Amino acid sequence: MNLHEFQAKELLARVGVPVPQGRIFDNGADAARIAERLGFSRYVVKAQVHATDRMAHGGVRFSASPSGVGATVNHLLSLPFTKLGGPVGGERVRWVLIEEAFAPMQLIYAAVYLEKARGALSMMASGAGGAAIERRIAADPGLLKSVPLTIKNGSATGDFTGLAEQIGLPHAAISEAARIFEKMAGMAVALDATQVEINPLAITWDGKFVALDAKVRIDDNALFRHPAFAALSSATQVEDGDPLVLGAERHHINYQRMDGDIGVVVNGAGLSLATLDCIADAGGKPANFMDIRTTASSLDVTYGAELITSNPSVKAILVNVHGGGMQRCDTIAEGLGVALRKTNRQAPIVIRMAGNNASYAHTVLANHGISYIAANDMMEAARLVVAASQQQSTA
Repeated sequence: MNLHEFQAKELLARVGVPVPQGRIFDNGADAARIAERLGFSRYVVKAQVHATDRMAHGGVRFSASPSGVGATVNHLLSLPFTKLGGPVGGERVRWVLIEEAFAPMQLIYAAVYLEKARGALSMMASGAGGAAIERRIAADPGLLKSVPLTIKNGSATGDFTGLAEQIGLPHAAISEAARIFEKMAGMAVALDATQVEINPLAITWDGKFVALDAKVRIDDNALFRHPAFAALSSATQVEDGDPLVLGAERHHINYQRMDGDIGVVVNGAGLSLATLDCIADAGGKPANFMDIRTTASSLDVTYGAELITSNPSVKAILVNVHGGGMQRCDTIAEGLGVALRKTNRQAPIVIRMAGNNASYAHTVLANHGISYIAANDMMEAARLVVAASQQQSTA
């Protein structure tokens, strides 16, 4: 779950990280009126979206007057912003953050992140923060330093002072930088966050620190420990999310559309990824990722299968299911049978089932009158479905 900048800054402020004075608005009239009261000499006006590099796309603007603030807010509220890694289209701007604009002496990049290779949190920082940090680090990897974090009794420890020294900060700034790094790490642990990022963390000309921008990502699997975040996730997803993904989520299915022509129905994230690899190895391109969770009912499976059959790009379908103690093969077969009977499409179907009630699942499909090609193992299933899709392409 990704938080908006204003939400991330509120959380940082709670743990003692300095953030700019500011307010959030959903209309220009209120923004102009409050900007007049704030009385800043210069304002920064920022669209609250998850898109990257808002500055380059016009999502961050500056104004010297309250009236200019109001006009800028109204303009930003009318703009869509493309999401990073999300569906083709735009993310609606619902809120705009107004803050005091700073002219910093130095910009720092700082982030706590989940290092997947270690399966643990690390802290990284650079003395060359700000816009286009990724490009600068790609050109000079030595700009970025990192230290591992140790989690014990709900707190995070690490060489925060050493990290501050490594990135070339003025001696007088090292102690405060280390304090902020420690606060960020503690916040990541407390919130089950996979990312807590400040970019830039500014040092002002009078030696003070202020977090000018921030990102926080909460582990979706830990939302049950944070009811407030879970409720926020549900509310914002209704507004911002991909309808197909959100609909699947409500039916206990992880679903992501891809650009191939082979529809995939699979239970389990690991099995799904392995299935996609097998399809690619066989020379095919999957049309989606699907993970039917153990909590899904046959009706949920029907919904997921209909996502596949309703996709006009799909030329063949692969069903790869392993029944376990919490989800039997016949449950998936029942939902699949209902979906396939409802569609008028005649895409060839390859099915491989193993595990709990696999034999009975084939009987269920036969009772629904479903014609399909049976496969004995995953690689055979992948070869068969790729051949079927290629035959459809030449038909």
